[in-house]
Amino acid sequence: MATLLHDITLNERFDGPRRFEVEGADLVRIFARQRGVDERRAQLIWDSVALNSTPSIGLYKEAEVALCTAGICLDVVGLQYELIPPAEIARIVEEFPRLDMKRRMTGCFCHIAEARPETTYDNFVRDFGERYVPGYRTPSSVDLVSNAPSS
Repeated sequence: MATLLHDITLNERFDGPRRFEVEGADLVRIFARQRGVDERRAQLIWDSVALNSTPSIGLYKEAEVALCTAGICLDVVGLQYELIPPAEIARIVEEFPRLDMKRRMTGCFCHIAEARPETTYDNFVRDFGERYVPGYRTPSSVDLVSNAPSS
């Protein structure tokens, strides 16, 4: 369920107040619970959706979360792509065409950077905002630490 629905909020209509991954994780958890999924598995689904774009954490979670993260990272950024024989990759892409995925995802990431820049300061969407969105500004972690009330 998490692998299938992990990008439910990655679209050009997204306008949630929080990171798109968290908004999506909440929706998918509700969907899972409505279908009788127990709380433990619903939490694994939530973690898989919320952390799929944060492999520096997701790859070290429970096996289900790590597998979901690894598969999505293979699909999107080519993580360990070289481990799959080229003929197998060709068969997979023939069966499941990419459908201009890179361009379409870039458009969605840029939309989020434009619409909700405050949700992007600590995730990869920031990279798309900085590269492709004119006038993109968001606080950095340095700003947050510097502006914290204690010295």
